[in-house]
Amino acid sequence: MRIIRDTSFLPPDDRGAAVAIGNFDGVHLGHQAVLKQTSSAAAGVPLGVMTFEPHPREFFARQHGKTLDPFRLMNADAKARRLSKLGVDRLYEISFTTALAELSDRDFARQILVDGMGVSHVVVGADFRFGKGRTGDAKTLAAYGAEMGFGVTISDMISTPVGEVSSTNIRAALTEGRPQDAAAMLGHWHRIEGEVIRGDQRGRELGYPTANVSIDGLHQPMFGVYAIKVDVLDGAHVGTYDGAASIGVRPMFGVNTPNCENFLFDFQGDLYGSRISVALVEFLRGEENFDSLDALITQMGADCIKAREILSDV
Repeated sequence: MRIIRDTSFLPPDDRGAAVAIGNFDGVHLGHQAVLKQTSSAAAGVPLGVMTFEPHPREFFARQHGKTLDPFRLMNADAKARRLSKLGVDRLYEISFTTALAELSDRDFARQILVDGMGVSHVVVGADFRFGKGRTGDAKTLAAYGAEMGFGVTISDMISTPVGEVSSTNIRAALTEGRPQDAAAMLGHWHRIEGEVIRGDQRGRELGYPTANVSIDGLHQPMFGVYAIKVDVLDGAHVGTYDGAASIGVRPMFGVNTPNCENFLFDFQGDLYGSRISVALVEFLRGEENFDSLDALITQMGADCIKAREILSDV
């Protein structure tokens, strides 16, 4: 998959794609349905996705001097990796700038989609909005397509037994400690991806050395302990490992920045600097403040036993 950040002067083999447009946060089942429809329209042309960096919500918050709570389900690198696995040929990662935000819906269709990218077909969700002031919707885009010479497909929302599939509902499931419901809407486990960073080495001292990953900028799941699957993506220890994670602020040890501490079962080695992908399989318990280190260590042992039992059936 090729990532393209400037559509001003695209070479011929990057033009004419069938493109799905959206933020694709989480790349959930609804996004995957959009991609399937886009793939069907991409006979003989590249399968593309258009998304935006920074996220428009972040851009407009900064414009108005506001601070948003972290809301992303995945960072840009994790999103690109997931889209590549789904067969996307071109990721058009468009810079969301003041100039772009000021385009009317018609100018967006003409300048970006037609003149810039020469799209052959566009697929959007039924809730798609675009243009300054969000004046354009999916039906508006279909009208522009008929006028300007590109096809448009409008994809319906998808429902599951746990609710309508949306990034908002997935965030709610994670906030409430329901990673399995989030996975039902995502079509895959929710993952936290990043580089292993140095912590305070406290886990090593307690007999549970952890590979720590920042959750800065990401939506925070319910703080607590999870059964996890960990993919080590690079370095000397590439592979998949079972484990247990503690997500939170470690209340026994003062005021701390939230992060994700991962103990990999039966693992020996140095993961500092490696990129890992942590799948939240099941929520075990909430974050607690124990009376003593011995009590904490005893509970960590029980957590790992329970996680092993759960993961043996996964």
